[in-house]
Amino acid sequence: MTFRTPGFGRRLGTGRTRLVLPSLVTLAVLLIAFMVFTATYTNLLWYDSIGFSKVYTTQLQARVALFFGAGLLMMLLVGANVAVAYRLRPAYRPLSVEQQGLERYRAVIDPRRRLIAWSLLGLLGVLTGSSVAGQWPVWLAFLNRTPFGVKDPQFHKDVSFYVFTYPFLRLIIGVVFAMVILSILAAVMVHYLYGGLRLQGPGDKASPPARAHLSVLFGLFILLKAVAYWFDRYGLVHSERGVTTGASYADVNALLPAKTILMIIALLCAAMFFSNLLRRGMMLPGVGFTLLVLSAILLGGVYPLLIQQFQVKPDELAKERSFIQRNIQFTRQAYGVDGAKVVPYGSQPVTDKTKLQQEADQLGGVRVLDPAVVGETFQQRQQIRPFYRFPDTLDVDRYEVDGKPIDTIVALRELSGAPAAQRSWVKDHLVYTHGYGFVSAYGDRFAAGNEPDFITKDMPVSPEQKIKVAKPEIYFGERSPRYSVVGGRGQQELNYPDNSKTGQQNSTYDGDGGVPIDSFLNKLLFSAKFQDKNLLLSGAINQNAKILYDRSPRQMVQKAAPWLTLDGDPYPTVVDGRILWIVDGYTTSNSYPYSEEMSLGDATRDTITDTRSAVARQADDHINYMRNSVKATVDAYDGSVHLYQWDENDPITKTWMKVFDGTVQPRSSIPPKLEAHFRYPQDLFKVQRKILTQYHVTDPSAFYNGEGFWEVPEDPSAKNRRQPPYYQSLRMPGQDAKSFSLTTVFNPRGNPQLAAFMAVGSTPGRDYGQIQILQMPRNAQPAGPGQVQNSFETDTQVKADLFALRQGGTKTVAGNLLTIPFGGGLLYVEPMYTKASGGKESQPYPILGKILVRYGNGIAAADTLEDAMKQILGTASAAPPTQTPPAPGGQQQLSAAAQKAIADLQTAVKDYEDAQKKGDYPGMGDAWKRIKDAQAALAAAGQAKPATPSPSPSPTGTQTGSPSPSGSPPAS
Repeated sequence: MTFRTPGFGRRLGTGRTRLVLPSLVTLAVLLIAFMVFTATYTNLLWYDSIGFSKVYTTQLQARVALFFGAGLLMMLLVGANVAVAYRLRPAYRPLSVEQQGLERYRAVIDPRRRLIAWSLLGLLGVLTGSSVAGQWPVWLAFLNRTPFGVKDPQFHKDVSFYVFTYPFLRLIIGVVFAMVILSILAAVMVHYLYGGLRLQGPGDKASPPARAHLSVLFGLFILLKAVAYWFDRYGLVHSERGVTTGASYADVNALLPAKTILMIIALLCAAMFFSNLLRRGMMLPGVGFTLLVLSAILLGGVYPLLIQQFQVKPDELAKERSFIQRNIQFTRQAYGVDGAKVVPYGSQPVTDKTKLQQEADQLGGVRVLDPAVVGETFQQRQQIRPFYRFPDTLDVDRYEVDGKPIDTIVALRELSGAPAAQRSWVKDHLVYTHGYGFVSAYGDRFAAGNEPDFITKDMPVSPEQKIKVAKPEIYFGERSPRYSVVGGRGQQELNYPDNSKTGQQNSTYDGDGGVPIDSFLNKLLFSAKFQDKNLLLSGAINQNAKILYDRSPRQMVQKAAPWLTLDGDPYPTVVDGRILWIVDGYTTSNSYPYSEEMSLGDATRDTITDTRSAVARQADDHINYMRNSVKATVDAYDGSVHLYQWDENDPITKTWMKVFDGTVQPRSSIPPKLEAHFRYPQDLFKVQRKILTQYHVTDPSAFYNGEGFWEVPEDPSAKNRRQPPYYQSLRMPGQDAKSFSLTTVFNPRGNPQLAAFMAVGSTPGRDYGQIQILQMPRNAQPAGPGQVQNSFETDTQVKADLFALRQGGTKTVAGNLLTIPFGGGLLYVEPMYTKASGGKESQPYPILGKILVRYGNGIAAADTLEDAMKQILGTASAAPPTQTPPAPGGQQQLSAAAQKAIADLQTAVKDYEDAQKKGDYPGMGDAWKRIKDAQAALAAAGQAKPATPSPSPSPTGTQTGSPSPSGSPPAS
């Protein structure tokens, strides 16, 4: 039998606990420190690898300064008030049930009060510092602010005050408010715990020292409120009370003086609280505080509401006219549309057939290859191996091919990962490291089989191709792996597959980009960063090896320039044989005075954004100022990043160029060959077109009444999605030659017809960024996109063409519906693609079926745009008949045989539709035979020359009857 001392085991367990707990805490602290060091050091290595380490260190210094500055100040202020409240505790506390209950808490807290106080203050400091550190852009922009040179009309302050200074002042006021409020709460808790404040018992509920202490704190709070009232006055330039954004009549004549009065009352109320240091009693401060609350309700809320209801509403236009004018002026300035030219168009269409034919002869080069449709075609024809991938939506650029500028559809063959059956860590990260090849096709033509006519294609890259690519490897792209280890001595990376014995050609990365990972320390750090032990243990990582990560173009530019908002569509281009990604960067603000605010995400959402990453969404993406201030490039091979100043007059860009000195190169340093591939960015254009749906109206009265407001039409090929803008080369009225442009159209609000056509110059030069709007006559507006699409589907001949294309399970896919100014009217061109039926194994892809064209009331479908235009202009073999009233100046004459053939065709199509509805398959077969016979008869009749020349169709296209049929026979 053995005996042990009672309590020995318990004491031993307690001793072990005392040893284990500090060890665990120390281990946790060391682990957190290692994680912080890993994140910081690897980020610094990444920034250093692209030459932008100053960007990271500047951010880091600003964050650290704000974190410790705000955190320590919060700890100091709250801690000082806790200490004062403790020192002012009463020496004797009256006996009461309340105090007896509090005595138990005091007995527990007193021995540990320093530990508890420092722990809570430390936590409060960390939370405050973390919150304020995230506001480093506000602080740095304030310190380096640049004047706009424009003053607001109410307070006559430079716009920079509202963009840079006002947000910083609001930040300071908010932080100080939080410090005072937390100090009040902490002081009240300490005073109550130690008897300075009592809820029960006879006599005063607060000791004189506690009353004085809290009076000072409440006085400081109300004094801050007075300061806030003063600066609230400037916030009225962003008011939403009136008809438009900005200070309205009620704001200026009621709320502005009310804020000034409230500031004075708050100062008096604060003085009453401070006076409590000299006199005893809370009546005077209580009266002052009550007066402030009532004044805030009556002067700040009720009075402006009464002015709005009884002075403004009965005569709103007269009262708000000058404020509406301010909003129009500043909104147009803020979004860069104040220089947009609105030109009347369409009232005098060209009717002379010779002139129309001359225009048609100059129409060549229309971009009929739709980048939103042929992504699948590129994938099937140029994928080569299943581990490569093209984007769903391709890009549009222009190149000089055979001495002529050509609209070109471009894409990169990027890596999608190692084949599923061959996956391993080495293959995923050391062998399959990059994509290969720049693939491009003519935008205005098709090759045999109605497939894209490729300019550059296949692997390996041929030196004979018309666009020379010296470095076709894609190490930095939109689909790059999370990380890859490259460039190690003797490392063999798959470059491209071929027909050799090994089935592939290998290469070793020799670019400057990437972070060295051939040392033990770097292997350890990156193993921790990516939580992958293989980076530390693998023997395949050799000397000179580098790790590539964070390598998508948008991600790289965003990290290099965190002050930019980036366009949702980076696009690849070839300059001097190297593949470069071009990324458009915007400076934005939501603080521009009197400017209308909008959601950037909502404004840029359309059909294309369903298949392509849209502009970066933020928690609060509302803006009221936007400039395309920076053009950025990322080299697809070595990852080098260059930022070029594009808008040399933007004050926000100048401000951040001061913050990150030397990171943005001047516009004069842009290589001319690179500048030739810059284009007007889509997201900026989408924002501007949304603004111009209303702000093309510059008269306050018309704006107030909503006269002439427009809307962006829905995409005819997709429901509840706006039609995207389209890049195309066209010749605007008054121009001698074509220019690369970005175009869109507008409908009248609530009306499917077309109100205006808008284009912006997209070729760097004199016309770059010039917005031109062709406004249609209100009494004779042409058909809008939805109506044009409907006319294609309902036209007898085109419907027969489309029906023929849709046989055998084949479906049609509508391409981009382009609108082109032509002959004083509008020409609509839409490629219609066909896609065979089939499952995943056959993987069908779109090819061109027909090109549909409409000009005025004339509609045609043909294999080429040239043939369709011949039909439209009446020079085709079969002139299109019309079911609408004849245009003035003559009647279209068709031979009797042609008229009979058309009548037979219409009857046969109708019979086919009726049989299809009834499920009468023999009837459908009979009708289909008659359709083919009528097509043949129509083609034969068209060989005879009409007795009277056909007049040109009405270019305005105002719909006064059913659309005319096409002269194109259905495809077999």
